Amino acid sequence: MNIAVIGLSHKTAPVEVREKLSIPEHQHEAAIVQIQSGLPIEEVAILSTCNRLEIYIVANETEAGVQEVVQFLARHSKLPLHHLRQHLFILLHRDAVMHLMRVAAGLDSLVLGEGQILAQVKHTHKLGQQYKGIGRVLNQLCKQALTAGKRVRTETSIGTGAVSISSAAVELAHLKVDNLAACRVAIIGAGKMSRLLVQHLLSKGATQIAILNRSLERAQELAQLFVGEGGECPLSLHSLEAIVTILPTVDIVFTSTASTEPLLDRAKLEILLEPGRPLMVIDISVPRNVHTDVSELAYVRVFNVDDLKAVVAQNQESRRQMALEAEGLLEEEQETFEVWLRSLETISTISSLRDKAEAIRTQELEKALSRLGSEFAEKHQEVIEALTKGIVNKILHDPMVQLRAQQDIETRRRAMQTLTMLFNLETTEAKSGQQYS
Repeated sequence: MNIAVIGLSHKTAPVEVREKLSIPEHQHEAAIVQIQSGLPIEEVAILSTCNRLEIYIVANETEAGVQEVVQFLARHSKLPLHHLRQHLFILLHRDAVMHLMRVAAGLDSLVLGEGQILAQVKHTHKLGQQYKGIGRVLNQLCKQALTAGKRVRTETSIGTGAVSISSAAVELAHLKVDNLAACRVAIIGAGKMSRLLVQHLLSKGATQIAILNRSLERAQELAQLFVGEGGECPLSLHSLEAIVTILPTVDIVFTSTASTEPLLDRAKLEILLEPGRPLMVIDISVPRNVHTDVSELAYVRVFNVDDLKAVVAQNQESRRQMALEAEGLLEEEQETFEVWLRSLETISTISSLRDKAEAIRTQELEKALSRLGSEFAEKHQEVIEALTKGIVNKILHDPMVQLRAQQDIETRRRAMQTLTMLFNLETTEAKSGQQYS
C-alpha cells in the first residue's frame, strides 16, 4: 500500500493559482468520490487552506494513483496540465509521511511555527472520515501527524510568539500607516481568522473596528469574545449589506471570508469611495475576496497573502534553530508510523497462523474431553480451555513478535513465506499474490 501526496503551496504557486485549486469544505465529499472512482486509489484525504492544497492518497499502483489525482486537479482548476504541473509537488511514502508531520507542526507554513494549521489537519481528518475517504492507513497517519504537531508545540518553543497569517496582516498594516491605533478599520468576515485580526488590532491600540458578515449571529458570537468586564465591546456589528455605508468611512479593510467570488471590485469601490480618498485593503482569503482590478485605482492600496512574506521573514530567523529541534521529534513520530505500517503486511500471515493453531487446539481439546467423560469435562472444561489457550499463545508469541520486528522488507517477506510454507497456511497473500510496500 503506497502513500503519496500531490499538491501545491505558497512555496510552489502564487495566490492566483492556489485560489483556482482551492476546494471549499462543501465540495470535499464530491472531490473524494471523484478521486476514489479511480481504481488504483483506496484512500483519500484533502487538506485545503489559504496557503496549500494537498491530496493524500493510498494506492496499490503509485504512478496510476498520482496521475488520477493530477487529472482531477486539472479538471477542478480548469488549468491546462502543462501549466498546472509546474506548480505541483509529488512526494511518495516516507517523504509524504514526513511532509504531513512537518505541515501539522507548522514547519512548512508561511509563518514558521504557526498554530492554526494543526486544527486544519484535524479538520481534514474529520472530513475524510465523514466522507469515507480515510481508511486504516490515512487514519493512522493523520493521528500520528496530529501527535507530532502537538509534541512540537509542547516540547519546543517554536510556537512561542509565533505569528499567524492574521497577525502578519495586522503587522503589515502597522508598517504601512502612520498610526494604526487612530485608523478606522472594517473586517469582512467573522471566522477564526477574523477573530485573530481583532485580537491583534486591539493589541496595536485600534479601537474603531467594524465587523461585517452575512450572518449577524456569527458576528455577535465573535463580539462576545471581546466583551469587557463592564459589558463594553470594541466592535460594531453589521450585516454584509452595510458595506455601502461602512466602506466610505474607514481607512483599512481586511477581508477574510469563504466566498469563492470577489466581494470587492473596481466598479463597486468607484461607486462607494469619493474620488482620491485613500483606502488600504488587505485580503487574506484564498480564493481572494478582492478582484485584481481594484489595484487599478491609484488611491486604493491592495495586499494579499503573498504580500505578507516580507513581514513574516523578519520573524523567521529566530525560530529556525527551534525548527531543527522539532525535526528530531518528527523523525521519532515518523518511525513509529513506519513500524505500524510495516506490521500491516504481517497481519494476514499472523491471522492465518492463529486460526490454524486455534483450529488444532479446538479439535484436540474436543477429542480429549470426549475421552475424559462428560462428568469430568463439565467440571474441568474451563480450566483445560484456559490451559490450552495459554500454551498456544505462548508458543505463537515469539514468532509473531519477531515477524513484526523485521524492518527489512525482504527479510520480513522471507520470514512470512517460511511460516506459510512450514505451517501450510492459507493467507490472503498466498491466494492472491498481493504484496505491500
